[in-house]
Amino acid sequence: MEITIHKSWKNLFEAESNKDYFKNLIVQVDEEYQNFTCFPPKDLIFNAFNQFPVSDLKVVIIGQDPYHGEGEANGLCFSVNDGVAIPPSLKNIFSEINNEYDRLFFPATGNLEHWAKQGILLLNASLTVRKDLANSHKHLKWNVFTDAVIQYISDNNENVVFLLWGSFAQKKGSKIDREKHFVLETGHPSPLSANRGLWFGNNHFLKTNEYLISKNKDKIEW
Repeated sequence: MEITIHKSWKNLFEAESNKDYFKNLIVQVDEEYQNFTCFPPKDLIFNAFNQFPVSDLKVVIIGQDPYHGEGEANGLCFSVNDGVAIPPSLKNIFSEINNEYDRLFFPATGNLEHWAKQGILLLNASLTVRKDLANSHKHLKWNVFTDAVIQYISDNNENVVFLLWGSFAQKKGSKIDREKHFVLETGHPSPLSANRGLWFGNNHFLKTNEYLISKNKDKIEW
């Protein structure tokens, strides 16, 4: 498998790619793509690491695994390709942004590449999935790799905002150094969680920009 990333992530990838778990992971992923229809397209598996230099990292959002429908996943968590119907969780994310900024704007696309280009790492815990089978690559060692990514950022960056939505993401981010970084936690934006009052009103998008401005960083254009 050819891994395409921004060169600034090279230290992380070199360290992990020399480990047995990662070598086995890549072999298993190759086999999955050979034997089944899997998403995202192979050249977009590491798309989240190809958007900006690691020194420009401002925000990390943690998802679970890619969308498993035909043509949806593009390697960025919560994001779908242009022309794909906006998923329910992403609709709730957009609605919360509108509420916080007192605006009425609903994007025509669920493609979040414009977020990624501003220094947001849209990281799924598993970077691949079989078609129509959510969490089907949970048994692969993606979680070991993405835990290493979070640890690397926690250790090597400063003043990063981590948005941990739902218990899964909160467990995933449990080892983040909260003295160095700003961690915000709330319920998952899925309808199941949002309809129970666990998502709306979290003000994460306003709080993120307030923090970034306080650290002399450019705010995110959500």
